[in-house]
Amino acid sequence: MDVTCLADVGAQLGEGPSWSAQTQRLTFVDIKGRRAFRWSEDAGLKEYATPFRIGSLIARESGGYIAGTEHGIAEVDDALERFELLFDPEEDREDNRFNDAKVDRAGRLFAGTMHDPEEQASGAFYRIDKTMVCTRVDDGFRVTNGPAFSPDGRTMYTNDSALQVTYRYDLAPDGTPLNRLEFARFEEGEGYPDGMTVDAEGCLWIAFWDGWCLRRLSPRGERLSELRVPVQRPTSCVFGGRGLDRLFITSARIGLSDEELATQPNAGGLLVTSPGVIGIADRPFAG
Repeated sequence: MDVTCLADVGAQLGEGPSWSAQTQRLTFVDIKGRRAFRWSEDAGLKEYATPFRIGSLIARESGGYIAGTEHGIAEVDDALERFELLFDPEEDREDNRFNDAKVDRAGRLFAGTMHDPEEQASGAFYRIDKTMVCTRVDDGFRVTNGPAFSPDGRTMYTNDSALQVTYRYDLAPDGTPLNRLEFARFEEGEGYPDGMTVDAEGCLWIAFWDGWCLRRLSPRGERLSELRVPVQRPTSCVFGGRGLDRLFITSARIGLSDEELATQPNAGGLLVTSPGVIGIADRPFAG
């Protein structure tokens, strides 16, 4: 597959790509660079400054966005100008910040935190319901990533990137993750499982930090294919476009030497490919 650079934004830590089927817009962030981006076929790319580090920026059913930040959960207006902090479930975990987040098939937000220095297993996953009730649903992660959800909404996947492990849960109707199992484990030299998404066939696409690739796994954990990308640190992916047949991939350039950057000039850019399968239209956050 051809993988091209759609927007050479030079993100320090590009993350959190999210596609809105309602607006036909892609949003993503540069966590370390304190920037947010919005792209559409019609309007192209627009860049916005953020007042603090943001790990995820997801459209809301009621308008605007919900964001996971270094200071907790925030609401953001549609113009990406007003950022209002709502609550922080981890005021007692000073070195933590929110990282990745996704909305499940019922419209609930699942957001993960991580230990910012990546040394302690103090990260957790939270479920935020449409009434804005926030519940800690799992704990003990060093670097949370994902989650992702099966097409029927009954399965949730998460990553602990630092441990190179992907987990699988049964997701109860009320949004409680149950029966955590190790779904896949990756070895030294294979990269670190980062952000991910699920296609319409129920297969999991995972971006691998320091792996130069995305891997597609079956619902049983079988490795089906590997998509090589021209950057060392792809960070996450999402299906989008009018037919949900394009795969958008964020990446990072943080920590790479000048010599390494010379061999990957699009590091930190937004990449795109047509993988030959389609995705699923993610719901906006119902709150």
